[in-house]
Amino acid sequence: MSLESLKDLRILVSFNYGLLCCRRYDGQRQGFEPTVALIVLPLHYKVIRFASSRRHLEPRLSPKPISVLPDQSPAGKMKMESWVPLFNIFLNSTCPETDASLWLQQSFKLASPSISTTSFISLLTRNIDVNIVDPPSPSNHTKSVMWIRTLPDAVQARILSFLSYESGKFRKRDLCSLAEKTLRDGLELDFWVKSAAQQLLDVVSDSKCERASCSELEDEFGSLPAWLKDVAGKSDKVLPWLPISRNELISRMQFSSSSENDDLVVEIEEDKEDNLDEVMEEGSVSSSEDDASLDPGVEKMAACLKLKILNSESTFHTIEMAREIQRLTKGGGNDALAILSLIEPWKADDETVSILISHLVGEKEDEHVWSSFILCSFVLPKLLELHEPASRVLITAIVEYCKVYQKAAEYALLLPLMLKNGGINNPICDVITRIVKECLHPGQASSLCQRLICEQEVDPKLICLPCHQCLIGSEMVWTESLFVLMQNILNHDIPLTQDSVDRLVYCACECARKFSKSLKFCNFLLCLVNKCGPLLKTQKVALMDAVSHTSTLVTKSILSKLSSL
Repeated sequence: MSLESLKDLRILVSFNYGLLCCRRYDGQRQGFEPTVALIVLPLHYKVIRFASSRRHLEPRLSPKPISVLPDQSPAGKMKMESWVPLFNIFLNSTCPETDASLWLQQSFKLASPSISTTSFISLLTRNIDVNIVDPPSPSNHTKSVMWIRTLPDAVQARILSFLSYESGKFRKRDLCSLAEKTLRDGLELDFWVKSAAQQLLDVVSDSKCERASCSELEDEFGSLPAWLKDVAGKSDKVLPWLPISRNELISRMQFSSSSENDDLVVEIEEDKEDNLDEVMEEGSVSSSEDDASLDPGVEKMAACLKLKILNSESTFHTIEMAREIQRLTKGGGNDALAILSLIEPWKADDETVSILISHLVGEKEDEHVWSSFILCSFVLPKLLELHEPASRVLITAIVEYCKVYQKAAEYALLLPLMLKNGGINNPICDVITRIVKECLHPGQASSLCQRLICEQEVDPKLICLPCHQCLIGSEMVWTESLFVLMQNILNHDIPLTQDSVDRLVYCACECARKFSKSLKFCNFLLCLVNKCGPLLKTQKVALMDAVSHTSTLVTKSILSKLSSL
């Protein structure tokens, strides 16, 4: 492209380590000057987009370059310009979920339809025609994609993570549709974009997206807070003064309009949630009742497998035993838990357990249930009794398994470990830190922390064998190792919600005298102030009072940073 032709386009796209910049041609100065950020480009100009690397340029969305010709009407430009600050947050912020939430709350006005949760989703899902150009030949074809798919992968992942983080403020049906379309897109998906979309689908399914039509009555920021919904959920009547039951209301809502695709997603995700609920109910059954319901022949085979696992001699025999376990427990359900309780696989050595879990694969329809069984019977008991650093072979196997089955890792491993009676120790802290760092998306980790820190009761979906329930308490016990874990989570840039930070400050104030000379505790406080400073302004006085009761090398540093807030 010649310099003269650029005068007409007045645009040049350049790359800098993956960040797309826009430079406008200045005819008088004979040069280019920086102008609007990347995000406004797809709505104003026809450009060819690529993803960059340090050595060469590669196509951004597919093996072929694409050109985008969006809406150039004045209304489209004005609508986009109102969202530029939010997209700048997604592009540049170190904590985009929290910053974006604050911006949206500050900018939201009932009288202004240009900035609302509905218009934001409409912008992201707007269809745009793209030309897929084949470099070797002049031929090309047009494909319609959502506008969000024209953004860089990092920005897409952050937006989807934000929607998971603030899913309660959006219509569930819209979020279901966005996540589903992203996953079904014919263009190649980046790993983190795919993970964020799947996480969004999981979060929405937790909230029963089949009832999305009800959220139209609770649009924008007028919906009830979670704690009030929980209180209301305990009553059979929708409202004390309204003579209609909850079941009757739900049955009427089932006739509300929704697309076939939405219904399909709802069905699939509801089945997954029902399965996990059944798993928890099964896990609460006593082991004696489970054993009594088993066939004597099955009990005999389980006892035989137990001896084989304890005396495994080679990898080949261990793999064969994994197949035998899978055949014996095929069908899942209560029998599978009872059989695994009889086999007691957690008593095998670390190498045997690592081989077994890597070869125990469930069917597509019950992979969530089966993976939860594997973690709670093979891995969880070992980690609950961990007093020394875990072996490398076991940790590697656990991490690889949890990368594939993130939801099972959350309910069958992380939640029970963090609720361990007496609190976690340093070896358990190291294991949890690695799983959170390498297996969970930041949004998942933030949600996990919120449930553990803020909720007063045990999560009903927590999964463990009946014989190990005595090792798990109803709430976290704040030990030095737990404060170290929270520090590790903060250092990993996991965005915490305001209520999570408030609860952390409350727990820190309660423990200040107990750990007054603990350097680990004070290092956590220093990290909390550094990472969550803007969220601590309302807790500044209480936190300074707590820090004043400590006496360590970093006490003065903490007080100094608190004073500067």
